[in-house]
Amino acid sequence: MTEALVATLTETMDGKSSSNTAGKPIRCRAAIARKPQEPLVIEEVIVAAPKPREVRIKIICTSLCHSDINYWKLERPPAIFPRILGHEAIGVVESVGEGVHEVIEGDTVIPMFLPDCGECADCLSKKSNLCSKYPFHCTPWVGRDETSRFTDMNGETLYHFLHVSSFTEYTVVEIARVIKVDPAIPANRACLLSCGVSTGVGAAWKAANVETGTTVAIFGLGAIGLAVAEGARLCGAKRIIGVDVNQDKFEIGKKFGVTDFVNPRNIGDKTVSQVIIEMTGGGADYCFECVGLTSLVHEAYAASRKGWGKTVMLGVDQPESMLTLSSFGLLEGGKSLTGSLFGGLKPKSDIPVLIKRYMDKELQLDLFVTHEIEFEDINKAFDLLLQGKSLRCVIWMKK
Repeated sequence: MTEALVATLTETMDGKSSSNTAGKPIRCRAAIARKPQEPLVIEEVIVAAPKPREVRIKIICTSLCHSDINYWKLERPPAIFPRILGHEAIGVVESVGEGVHEVIEGDTVIPMFLPDCGECADCLSKKSNLCSKYPFHCTPWVGRDETSRFTDMNGETLYHFLHVSSFTEYTVVEIARVIKVDPAIPANRACLLSCGVSTGVGAAWKAANVETGTTVAIFGLGAIGLAVAEGARLCGAKRIIGVDVNQDKFEIGKKFGVTDFVNPRNIGDKTVSQVIIEMTGGGADYCFECVGLTSLVHEAYAASRKGWGKTVMLGVDQPESMLTLSSFGLLEGGKSLTGSLFGGLKPKSDIPVLIKRYMDKELQLDLFVTHEIEFEDINKAFDLLLQGKSLRCVIWMKK
């Protein structure tokens, strides 16, 4: 590394005003996943200046999602290392690239894995939240030009994760994936809306359109499943049935509106779907699979009511996993099965709605935060989630 570049980077260390750093590389700390299933390593990295239609964001805090864990565990594609994981976060705009008019330096923003360009047929339609201008895929790059904005101090490329990479003090994100938000919302609550909580709440609100007085069954009471319960509660569901093998989840679920609990280990020879059909007199109006197991998708679909039951799949199984349904059963059942990315929410229009509902004390974000730690202890967040001891652990860059 040349002396001139070192001098430039020294001038642009964290703590300097963005007027000194705009258009220049920044040296900062990042937690790097160098190998699968090994502890993250905090190192100094170089974050390039944003290119056209990109935003460089100073991360305030971030939270750990199961998707981060899943990709950290993977030893084959789409896994790739070394990588900066993390995709649930909130931050402040440090600088913007050419052509960015939607946000300016100092704005509080949430970076998103799902784009919302506001221009394509899908973004302009109420029927879809899947941007066709920037189709979602698990690229290790900044999507538009398929290059990285991160290098380590030896010049090695560091790969991106879900277009966000928030386990770093600074990151670069495309403007289509950046939402300006009200800075009044606490950072350690707003970061939850980048993925998991919004996915669950949105699944009940938008993907399923849960109606008042109906019955909901949720397979898996992790953070997403509990967020579905919260969304169903807000929609006015009369009965919310939680399904989980962990008995402790029922007491937690009650706080989010769960009214009944089914533990598959305590129902003898019956299937979960049989139990739910008996409990509801024909099946649940809405079922949600929140674990990522093909077998549970089958059970959720079977547990939904004939004639109008709707099953929403939110969990992620292995890419090669296949569903097999009886064509006759599908025909005569009159039920529907759908997948949903981000709960059907349109990030730029729907996230502000969720923020307002939280600020109005309607949406219970506080209950999801079970732990808060410093950036230096980021591996503790992994331990807590792997041990089933946390819903969301908020990681502060500098508290």
